[in-house]
Amino acid sequence: MPHILLVDDDTELTALLEDILTYEGFTVSQANNGVEGLEAVNDSIDLILLDIMMPKMSGMEMLKLLREKWQTPVLFLTAKGEEIDRVIGLELGADDFLPKPFSDRELLARIRAILRRTQGASSSQTTNESNNDIVLNIGAQEAYCQDTLLDLTSTEFSLLELFLRHPGTTLTKENISVEVLGKRLAAFDRAVDMHVSNLRKKLPEREDGKPRIKTLRGKGYLFVETSQ
Repeated sequence: MPHILLVDDDTELTALLEDILTYEGFTVSQANNGVEGLEAVNDSIDLILLDIMMPKMSGMEMLKLLREKWQTPVLFLTAKGEEIDRVIGLELGADDFLPKPFSDRELLARIRAILRRTQGASSSQTTNESNNDIVLNIGAQEAYCQDTLLDLTSTEFSLLELFLRHPGTTLTKENISVEVLGKRLAAFDRAVDMHVSNLRKKLPEREDGKPRIKTLRGKGYLFVETSQ
């Protein structure tokens, strides 16, 4: 069963979440600050539920250090709702945010959406080649561009896979949010924009100098075919 790591200094909340997640069939581990959280990360962890405000090391600091070695999916559980926190978290490689208080149903839906992207893909051994210099190994969750392995988060990998399945097609932010993040696009939600921005930064420039991803104002995004 999927293994989830809870990192939060609210011990009452983590105890409650462990009961809920265990009942739903998940394996659960706990840590009460970022230092303990980093020490608890290993290859068996499928998803991290991470609080922002914690003693010793904040969730933001933990995420920054985590991304130096691990691409484990991260879902922030936070009482802080400021836009800047969401933007910084997404820039650092968070997969999604869920503000407190939240319902059990909402939490489970977000968790399952993230795990579908990662664990669902691992059951497939298909290799998808597209746009000449990009190769995706779906089973290994690896992406190569110009024969170089890209350091992508699970969300960025899913986003790139979606683009490669629809080259030359305008994808709305709503489409992307549902397909990649597993949720409807909320008003003023910049998660899709930030994930696209992060992916752009990690993709090498095309040999013809053209952009790989075009922003179509008021419409969405388009992955440019090599012939365009």
